[in-house]
Amino acid sequence: MPGKYDDAPLPFTSTAPLPTRRPTLSNNKSNNNVNGRSATLKRGKTLTRPERHVAPVPLIAPPPTAFSNSNNASSSSSFPLSSSTTNGLDWWIVWCYATTWWAPPIVLKWFGIKEKQSRQAWREKVTLCWIAILLGGIVGFVTMGLQKALCPDGGNQGHLYDRLGEDDLTLSISGYVFNVSTSKTQETVDFYALSKQMAGQDITNLFTRTIADYPQCQSTAKYTTSPFCANSTTTTTSTTTSTTADCPLDKPGDSTFSALGIQNTSKIEGYSWEQVAALKDYLVLDGVVLNMSPYLLANPTAIQGDEVDTAIRQVLSNQSTSGKDATRLFYHRKAMQESIPCMQARYAAGRIDKVAPGCFVASLFLYTSLGVILGVVVVRFIMACIFNWFISARLVLPPRDLARTAISPAVMPEGANMSVHNKTGTAPWSNSNTNSSKQKVKNGKKINGLPNSSSTTLVNNPSSPEPLISLAKIGAELFTVCLVTCYSEGADSVKGTIDSIASTNYSDSRKLIWVVCDGMITGHGEKMSTPDICVALMDADPRFGNPMPMGYIAVGIGAKRENRAMVYAGHYVSKNGHRTPTIIVVKCGMPSEARDKKPGNRGKRDSQLILMNFFSRVTYNDRMSPLDFDIFRKVQTLTGVTPDYFETCLMVDADTRIYPDSLRYLVNCMHKDNMIMGVCGETRIANKRQSWVTAIQVYEYFISHHHVKAFESVFGGVTCLPGCFSMYRIKARKDTDNDWVPILVKPEIVSEYSQSEVHTLHQKNLLLLGEDRFLSTIMLRTFPRRKNIFLPQAKCRTVAPDTFSVLLSQRRRWINSTVHNLMELVRVRNLCGTFCFSMQFVVFMDLVGTVVLPVAICLTGALIINSIIDPPNSFQEAIPLMLLAAVLGLPAILILITTRKVIYVAWMVVYLFALPIWNFVLPVYSFWHFDDFSWGETRRVEGEVRSKGHDDKTAVFDGTTVPLRRWEDWEKSRLRKLRREEKRRRDMERTFGAGFHGDNDGLGPGPRGAWARSEYESDSGSVFGSEEDVWGAEIGGYNENNPAFPPPPIALPADSYNHDDLGGQTLGMDEMAAILDSGFDDRPQASFRPNGNIPSPLHRHQHDFTSPTLSNTHTNGYMDMNTNMNMNGSGPRTPDMPTTANSVSSSIESRPQGNGHAKKRSGGVNSQQARKYGPLGPLADDDTGWGNGNPNGNTNGFKGRKL
Repeated sequence: MPGKYDDAPLPFTSTAPLPTRRPTLSNNKSNNNVNGRSATLKRGKTLTRPERHVAPVPLIAPPPTAFSNSNNASSSSSFPLSSSTTNGLDWWIVWCYATTWWAPPIVLKWFGIKEKQSRQAWREKVTLCWIAILLGGIVGFVTMGLQKALCPDGGNQGHLYDRLGEDDLTLSISGYVFNVSTSKTQETVDFYALSKQMAGQDITNLFTRTIADYPQCQSTAKYTTSPFCANSTTTTTSTTTSTTADCPLDKPGDSTFSALGIQNTSKIEGYSWEQVAALKDYLVLDGVVLNMSPYLLANPTAIQGDEVDTAIRQVLSNQSTSGKDATRLFYHRKAMQESIPCMQARYAAGRIDKVAPGCFVASLFLYTSLGVILGVVVVRFIMACIFNWFISARLVLPPRDLARTAISPAVMPEGANMSVHNKTGTAPWSNSNTNSSKQKVKNGKKINGLPNSSSTTLVNNPSSPEPLISLAKIGAELFTVCLVTCYSEGADSVKGTIDSIASTNYSDSRKLIWVVCDGMITGHGEKMSTPDICVALMDADPRFGNPMPMGYIAVGIGAKRENRAMVYAGHYVSKNGHRTPTIIVVKCGMPSEARDKKPGNRGKRDSQLILMNFFSRVTYNDRMSPLDFDIFRKVQTLTGVTPDYFETCLMVDADTRIYPDSLRYLVNCMHKDNMIMGVCGETRIANKRQSWVTAIQVYEYFISHHHVKAFESVFGGVTCLPGCFSMYRIKARKDTDNDWVPILVKPEIVSEYSQSEVHTLHQKNLLLLGEDRFLSTIMLRTFPRRKNIFLPQAKCRTVAPDTFSVLLSQRRRWINSTVHNLMELVRVRNLCGTFCFSMQFVVFMDLVGTVVLPVAICLTGALIINSIIDPPNSFQEAIPLMLLAAVLGLPAILILITTRKVIYVAWMVVYLFALPIWNFVLPVYSFWHFDDFSWGETRRVEGEVRSKGHDDKTAVFDGTTVPLRRWEDWEKSRLRKLRREEKRRRDMERTFGAGFHGDNDGLGPGPRGAWARSEYESDSGSVFGSEEDVWGAEIGGYNENNPAFPPPPIALPADSYNHDDLGGQTLGMDEMAAILDSGFDDRPQASFRPNGNIPSPLHRHQHDFTSPTLSNTHTNGYMDMNTNMNMNGSGPRTPDMPTTANSVSSSIESRPQGNGHAKKRSGGVNSQQARKYGPLGPLADDDTGWGNGNPNGNTNGFKGRKL
């Protein structure tokens, strides 16, 4: 029987046994249950990912089976296919063909549409346009035609009823209204006097009638045989008590009416319930008002045994103050029910007044529309004000609850790939496994396993990291990566963007600038290519040398599925002195693209996926491409922590400049609520006065943020996080702080966002036009209970299109992307809210409003013109004008009460004059270009030839050329490569002399230039010396642990170190002042590095290193400078290092007590010999450059290395 999660396979791609977990307790017992949160790392089912549920049907159908052969681990998750994809017949395709039956393929070929996919896209475009026209027609008919169709005369002359007492010179006969304005006065009847007495009163009793006039009356009961008047002819005997009046007028008929000069208006005399209650002897039977005066005059006393007579008298006597409705009473028995037609024919005086059904329906719909639309507008306005005033202000407050214990960033989420021996779930690069007392023993010999430690700074001790960590160690500033995507921007735009990020009041140690150059491209009018501009802005780190192209799987079809990129690493120095770690990923393309106009270009989505795939693979320890592993090493070296410490990602376009406080505000917002998965700030226009095109966009930008997005933020469902300035959460802690929930890097999101094979127009509009909106749609669809919000305090400025052609191209992409993404979001049922108070209803209204924009602006113009020509005379006629005033006026009020800037009202006036452009020109142009998937004029490239996608269908991609391996495997290959090249260097030195590789042009200034240059200080290719070097060419040839360069920064605060072993004393103010006055004779080494020569944070291969015992430490915590610092076989200190005094060698051959590879390669050495083993191999007697030292470690000065 299939299990619950059978449809969601795990990302395990190896044959290794699945991991098992056990609950892990914190070592700090005092931190247990802090703030009501348990400090226990609880684990549920280990075979499921966090928040795993039945995966929804993907928006983009997965490509055929060949896609799975691409070895893209992040895309390995399978999804359930929709019925439209599993069945051979797609209803949408059939509908498109049925709509465009009049355009067979041969006709389309005549008009230049020759490709099958282009013809299909054209058919879908025409079908969507027909749907838009149909919806527009429905809205137009409902707005302008429904009232006239259902109530042709506007509800006045077309009204079926004429209310009693309202129209003068009218009387009623048998329920119909007669006009007596031209009546002839009779001797016994004065119609004018009767009309003046009560207009519309019943005068049927004045006409002579007989029983034969009413064929409905066949019974012998009194209600059928009672005479109408004294001179009427009856077939029954009358009682002596009858008091019937005389009937002075002839039998009612056309001749009689003509002789009397009265006209039948064909209207029915209408009565209200109050009027019926006030009139004597009147009652209502099934909506017909009956005048029972003739019956009561003919039968003044009750008739025994007559049910109808009893019912009539009961209603008239018991309901004298109410409407006297006898309908229910007469329908209670069969005999009484049969009397209803006769009584309605004989005694009818009119009907209960009511609106005509058509007019009622029209009015009901009009008032309902007024309530719904006005309610939505007013509620949006009120909620936007509440969010701007109250909710957003609380989101930007600094976090307070940082003393609690939570899961460490080094712990991977459920479902990650790990060893079966990993009980705590920590990543392999954070497991040092350096406890010598727990070494494995085989055949009586110690075994040094694969070194897994790559980030000893995470725990600052040689033991395995704890799965729980105090949030105070990370602090209020989360590790944030700032992604800047570049295409063809100029130097000023790129420099302004990067400088604004680096200049923010956010610690440089907590942010990483990540720039992606989308191909070797030169912008229109630029002298330098975009990659050259970006690299020139960075202060490159010399330890990495010149980067080599690294392969990765890109977004594309055919040969474009494979790409290569170079990673430049260093720091960006801002104007105000910030020195921010920076990496620049330059997509350079395959060798076959060398002659292309845009080599390496794969689009903005591919640039984002480089980051998303990287962090997804880091989060799950999934298989990495060579580019991922290269980025991993360089990010770790620059920041001092492994990439799994980064929790948030800020995405910024290369023409956007953020305000100094914006980054801090966004991170505080993420701190405030773990359920927030995305947040955007306010985007303002930097060139608002450049042209009329930019001027009409100012108000549109403002209202789309402070009105639309502020309202959506109350529901937590902002449907579009702008790609120019938005922050996403890479992973989030659960509410219990005991596990991670991947958000942006969730495999389902990455897999769906990385689809490259699309077939329908709908899929192409989703993927190729609006990456930011599509990503927001995927996240809301995957996490409907989490939040996307807008934060007005975070601001940025961007350059808006200044020419109409560029604006037309940009809005074409935005409008088409909006329509297709809203079509997907409206199908998500479990968004916040319910019915008309739900986000789903708001999305539906936005979708309909976007589609009918052209019709809406036409109706608005017609409404204004009609109101000028014929002003409204009633409230009902003024309803459309009220709606228009509310839609246009409330945003103006919102501007005044939120910004208090009257200038924005002026911008609103400019926007209103441009409404025909916004609501007619741009939507109509966009709808007709549904099948245009290019970026048009938005970004122009020098010598660019227009194309519609990143594809090359002439080649078939099977994914075999890009190796995908886990970090452990890449790390093994890296260490093997370093050992082989070190062995090769020693062999060359033995053969040709020590100076064979040195030329006195070292990589840095000072005495370090005297050192021989190492092979892995540049990024040159590896030498294939053995079968194990098959992966060497895919690994950068640099050595980030080279002791000739400063170690990476200590990213975590000082209180994360273990000070319990120091026994130091806290100095008072006077003692500190004395120390400052006297100065330091030497550098306080032990206080800076408490554990002595702790290995470099990037020293991944220290198997069994044990911290030295500080036996020579004074009580004040400082170590005697005469003490031998070369403990436990650590390598000698590098002279004149441009960093701290205690930087140590991180060579792969450096092993404590001669263990490890040093012993293996040198044939075995004792502890004394181990001290003479340097970073580049065995040393001569004076090969360290320090001269002959005494046993205490004193030297006679630096002499330089022997060459």
